[in-house]
Amino acid sequence: MRKTMILFIAVFISWQAAPAQDDMKYRRSSIYSMMVKHDKQKFAEDIGKVFLEMPVPDKYNDHDLSVKIVSVSDKKLEDNAGITEFLDRNMIASRLVGKWFNRNVLTGQCDMQLVKDRGLYNASEFDKELASRSQRGTALLEDAGEDLIGNTFVLVNDIRYIDRSKGSATIGLILKIVGAGLQAMQDAQAMKSSGNNRYNRYTPQRPSIKEGFDGLAEMAESYKGFKVKIHSYLYRLVWDDETASRFYKDAYTDRDNGAKRDNFERQRGSYRLEYVGEQESSGSKISFMGIKEEEPLLMVRKACQRALDENVANLQKNFDVFKVKVPLSQTEPIKASIGRKEGMTDNSKYEVLQPVEDDKGHTTYKRVGTIVPEKGKIWDNRFMAAEEKAQGCDLGATTFRKVSGGTFYPGMLIREIR
Repeated sequence: MRKTMILFIAVFISWQAAPAQDDMKYRRSSIYSMMVKHDKQKFAEDIGKVFLEMPVPDKYNDHDLSVKIVSVSDKKLEDNAGITEFLDRNMIASRLVGKWFNRNVLTGQCDMQLVKDRGLYNASEFDKELASRSQRGTALLEDAGEDLIGNTFVLVNDIRYIDRSKGSATIGLILKIVGAGLQAMQDAQAMKSSGNNRYNRYTPQRPSIKEGFDGLAEMAESYKGFKVKIHSYLYRLVWDDETASRFYKDAYTDRDNGAKRDNFERQRGSYRLEYVGEQESSGSKISFMGIKEEEPLLMVRKACQRALDENVANLQKNFDVFKVKVPLSQTEPIKASIGRKEGMTDNSKYEVLQPVEDDKGHTTYKRVGTIVPEKGKIWDNRFMAAEEKAQGCDLGATTFRKVSGGTFYPGMLIREIR
């Protein structure tokens, strides 16, 4: 009981010290998000540009590697088998492990700083326990492996433009007809004003109304109603006892060590990713309210961001290992920074989790209650929800109603129940 209360006090203090809800400290899974770009496809370059601007899903730690986009001109990366072969061939799993330990490829030197930071460990206590090889020190490594390194994901996103040229061409034709009509009216009015004087010849203005509408028409034909489908493939880093033991014994070193450097290089192929599942976005129509015609790339960004967020939300619903835990920011009323972007609806339900530390120092999570979102008080945190004036876009957090449980505290974690 005393250990549980200490955990609560630590969480509560970190919450009080945080300047904003998004700065609350809690353990998150980590993710490397990358894109498959089809070079021969229309708008491939535009889609690639906006993907680089898109942050990793904000309920995960950013574990990106240097390569974010893989360009292909054939069908080698169009299914799970092809993508798995690509990830294995490029030894992505070993690269993710190397990043966890800030491994220097030239010397083999590693450190535990990222593990300490993301695990919210007291740095001096962590180092002391590991140095003493105590029971608690072993538990800390197990804890880090299970709750941190073992929850590292790779999300490969195959993004494709959906050709809606028929509909956009119709819009473009209408704009051209309207532009031509207005131009004719302007020319007729100008001719009348000139009095048909042969010495006062009328010269149409440049740029003309027609040219302006023709420009909008071309843009409309290209971008209006821009639509994409994203097929996302999800993988998880395998970090079991055997893998962890081999790494710490054969490859981990806190100084320049050529032998351990070479061990890691030889063993790169032994690190693995396991396939979790996949999800394809619906390609549903996106509202471009609030986006100006002269901002076509913003249309591309919104379409891609919404489709990717849809996939991430559905992957969380369908695969328990990918579910996120989000802290309660307050309890009177109950609120948390989660909403429509994470797929929340009026029918969603969440469990409230209490962190519990056992005698060995290992942290587990115990359900202490359940909550549901209040109708009309779900935060719409989707990309550009405010620009389209979506309901709930200004809430800043979702308000919940308790269904069961006792006393809740800020900093307790919630997780969606399927």
